[in-house]
Amino acid sequence: MEFFTSVKPTFYKSGEHHIDSSRIDSDALYVLNVLHNAGHTAYLVGGGVRDLLSGIKPKDFDISTSATPQEIKDIFRRKCLLIGRRFRLAHIRFGASKFIEVATFRSGSHLGPDKLIVRDNEWGTEEEDVLRRDFTINGLFYDPHDDTLIDYVGGCEDITKKVLRSIGDPVIRFKQDPVRMIRLLKFQSRFGYAIDAEASEALECCRDEITKSSQARLLEEFYKMLESGSSASFFRLMFDAGFLDILLPAIAKNIRSDASGSLFSYLEAADALVTQSQGPCPDRAILASCIFFPLVNTAISSSSDVSTLSFGDIMEITRDVIGNVSATSFFNFPRRLLHMASFIIHTQYRFTPISDVHFRYSRLLRHEEFHLALVFLKLRTLIDGDIIKAYSLWQRRWDNTDKSHIPVKKTSTQRPRRRRRPR
Repeated sequence: MEFFTSVKPTFYKSGEHHIDSSRIDSDALYVLNVLHNAGHTAYLVGGGVRDLLSGIKPKDFDISTSATPQEIKDIFRRKCLLIGRRFRLAHIRFGASKFIEVATFRSGSHLGPDKLIVRDNEWGTEEEDVLRRDFTINGLFYDPHDDTLIDYVGGCEDITKKVLRSIGDPVIRFKQDPVRMIRLLKFQSRFGYAIDAEASEALECCRDEITKSSQARLLEEFYKMLESGSSASFFRLMFDAGFLDILLPAIAKNIRSDASGSLFSYLEAADALVTQSQGPCPDRAILASCIFFPLVNTAISSSSDVSTLSFGDIMEITRDVIGNVSATSFFNFPRRLLHMASFIIHTQYRFTPISDVHFRYSRLLRHEEFHLALVFLKLRTLIDGDIIKAYSLWQRRWDNTDKSHIPVKKTSTQRPRRRRRPR
């Protein structure tokens, strides 16, 4: 399999690269050491190396190794969970919610007549494993034992030059996995890198291939970008490249018709909220509301007589708008997220009513999802300073509310626990 013209690696020893090994997660180092001591080759790979080289704190530390999944299982035993069918991976667990992902070197040599990979669980060498990855900036290995950076594809130079380049022919690579096109735009929005000419041309000619992607994978990329702090630039790139017309046509239509660009204003506010957050990322329902709320606002504003709209009318408009976005999108939003986003949005018209409406606000304060709506109101203050007074009022009411009787529900980010099948 020749995806790249040269496979001779370049080794950057200590002092020849800018990776600070003290920033590597201690549990990732533990996994690397255990595999190394068991006689296997093991490297830190992908985005973790890219971020360390760029001076960014990595979110994930993934590992590639010469050990097969079963050998990894035998080494780590109960700490190891093998997952996946198409991609057999090992998760080394640390506590209830943390794991380090470990993958075996793959060959990617089994190609069909159209050069698409037909079998994935064929183990290979580290060289073959690099050549099946997506972009050169993600094709780097780092060995902390001797502080060596290993580069088969010129990724180190591309990071220095801030260039996004495909490993191999981008047309073939995008057809093999169309989600790579979305990832290309994701990296451009996050890092501000330029896309090289060959990949840019392939992005345009392969655009319609995106409908062959897994809906679940695309939805997860969508979530990740809302949580990235660079969602506004990502959506602009998606719109300019024509992907929003395919994946989220209702959103694309709103962007095209709204000269004020309010949707981007809300995404910029979401990015600011994510960046300023000291704890966990804001709930996904809050972030998703940033793309729904401008559409609801437009629908309400275009009503024949806005002042006569009842709160029931506003709730119905909200459900219709969100339902239309969901029905026309390529991927399926979870029903729970849509329900929560609907509540968050129509509650904004309680916080800042369009007419003098009296209601029992104490009942609203006891709603299990009230705090999510309040966070979204805070987000709106970043766009419209006139509602800061309303936010302060509702925040005081919330602070003075007895929360002991408010039911606690799972957030939209949490996944329901699967029931075990009876044996």
